[in-house]
Amino acid sequence: MAAHIQPAGVADKGIVGETAAPPPVRRRRKLGSGIEIAVLTILAIVMLFPVLWMLETALKDTKDIYAVPAKVITGWTPTLEHVKNVFSSNSPVFSGFKNSVIVATASTIIATVLGVPAAWAYSRFAIKAKKDQLFFILSTRFMPPVVVVIPVFLMFRDLRLLDTLQGLILVYAAFNLPFTIWMMKGFIDEVPAEYEEAAMLDGYSRFEAFWRFTMPLLIPGIAATAVFALIFSWNEFVFSIFLITDPDTRTAPSAIAGLIGGTTINWGLVAASAMIFAIPVLIFAFLVRRHLVAGVTLGAVRR
Repeated sequence: MAAHIQPAGVADKGIVGETAAPPPVRRRRKLGSGIEIAVLTILAIVMLFPVLWMLETALKDTKDIYAVPAKVITGWTPTLEHVKNVFSSNSPVFSGFKNSVIVATASTIIATVLGVPAAWAYSRFAIKAKKDQLFFILSTRFMPPVVVVIPVFLMFRDLRLLDTLQGLILVYAAFNLPFTIWMMKGFIDEVPAEYEEAAMLDGYSRFEAFWRFTMPLLIPGIAATAVFALIFSWNEFVFSIFLITDPDTRTAPSAIAGLIGGTTINWGLVAASAMIFAIPVLIFAFLVRRHLVAGVTLGAVRR
């Protein structure tokens, strides 16, 4: 009995189907994209409007600030008179800027120097009740500063730290330390401990292995943590207004708030001071933007 052999080019449709057509490519809905762009544009305008108004007020003449109806886009000439008044010798805001730079920089450095080794210890060593200790450290940030300002005031009064920049530095460093420990612990957990173990096999000590091999990998995380700590110290208002009463040792937030009061308010000076106050943090964040992005995204993908 002769066997019937089907040619190779003719396949049984029941066994091997025809070549399937590629799935249709879904086109983006132009209507949906247009609505999203419109909504995002409206939100951007709403969010940026106070900033633009502050910038415009800082550059307006005093008579244009109080003009009715308001001169928004046209009808006024830019001037730098209010900006010059911020940096004048008799300006109370200029000394506040200098004090803010000292306090924010010193407190950020102290919190980083103490927080990074502490986070490394919690990440690498088996510490008794580690989770409880970490929760206790984090719980110190649960309460807002206004809740603990009275005990801190009484303590600083006995220690004679009122009206001193050293007292503000200690308070800001204490509040930034728990945040630094928690942030840096997450970054250190993402760095394999095998790097340090291999270095110790080559003769390095535990701390030398951390400093030479782990620390360079933590620079993005340190930069990101330092930016957030600096922003907190730079913008903090409650402690600076309660613990500092001397105008010569006030920081910028309390000094700017002191401009608002009395029968007349120089809104041009207030807006110029607020605009200049925001510039240093923006510049610092711009300089470390690469490390900031890398630090924020570090740990997003698990090993």
